[in-house]
Amino acid sequence: MSERADLHIKGRVLVGPEDIRDELWVVDGRITYERPGGQGDPPTLEGWVLPGLVDAHCHVGLDAHGPVDDSTSEKQALTDREAGALLLRDAGSPSDTRWIDEREDLPRIIRAGRHIARTRRYIRNYAHEIEPGDLAAYVRAEARRGDGWVKLVGDWIDREEGDLTACWPRWAIEEAIAAAHEEGARVTAHCFAEDSLYDLVEAGIDCIEHATGLTEDTIPLFAERGVAIVPTLVNIATFPALADGGEAKFPRWSAHMRSLHARRYDTVRAAWDAGIPVFTGTDAGGSLAHGLVGQEVGELVKAGIPVLDALSAGTWAARDWLGRAGLAEGAPADLVVYAADPRADVRVLTAPRHVVLRGRVMR
Repeated sequence: MSERADLHIKGRVLVGPEDIRDELWVVDGRITYERPGGQGDPPTLEGWVLPGLVDAHCHVGLDAHGPVDDSTSEKQALTDREAGALLLRDAGSPSDTRWIDEREDLPRIIRAGRHIARTRRYIRNYAHEIEPGDLAAYVRAEARRGDGWVKLVGDWIDREEGDLTACWPRWAIEEAIAAAHEEGARVTAHCFAEDSLYDLVEAGIDCIEHATGLTEDTIPLFAERGVAIVPTLVNIATFPALADGGEAKFPRWSAHMRSLHARRYDTVRAAWDAGIPVFTGTDAGGSLAHGLVGQEVGELVKAGIPVLDALSAGTWAARDWLGRAGLAEGAPADLVVYAADPRADVRVLTAPRHVVLRGRVMR
């Protein structure tokens, strides 16, 4: 090679779970493992290297009250970048954040369009709120607006029932998921409860967010169909506080939320044991802060997932699932450098030493 390197990174490069190298170079924003030629020595970074982390469930352009301005969206994306989350799957946002794609200093975003919810069955100002007969048409529209994903709200509190119930009849979600697949998009759904899961899986859904309602009946179906889950355990940690807030008005719902929270780790471990693909996501951008993906990997470890698999859920496997490169030869240089081995202690993920995005050192 005759190119001159822009950057040299050495230490331990975790290309994959079983592929560890001693160094890499960055040339014109891309990774190479072949030493470049040219004169002079490029800047050198040292440490333990991972692909840019993946937050597969966040919301750039959204806060607790609905859409936000571009300045707030920028701050959200920058917070994720500083935490080493360089690939985001935006699992529903009412804001137009396409301008972020033109920014070389902000993470890459894979969008699921805007949430699609049943009328008065979700958080105000977040979603298209529609009835079942319109679901397939809205799914087609969001599939064309997004980046290969569509986001449904699968269940939410039913005020008449006083508890979580499924939002859609089986026929509507079958039509909607078929429509998304015809458009080349995958479908994911917000689901806390048990009762919404069977119909969604039978209808061909690709992913479930949160998935706290998985049981011994539905876990085998998820495994058989290869349906992924993004548990968002840092968000599930808020369930007790939510339950306390709703206790007076919706005691059944509050008890249900506490029960889902109490068994959250057992649910995730049972899913992983069954072979269900598990990926990291934080649910940042609603009421939760951005920049928590390192903590989410730690939560997966607390649930009993082996450290290497928990790391993969937020790096190698997650990038493969989303169709984005990791630390492969010729891939864009989106990577994070740590002072210590994250395989020995995942807590190191919360304190990146360096963040490199598109070959540029951001910190």
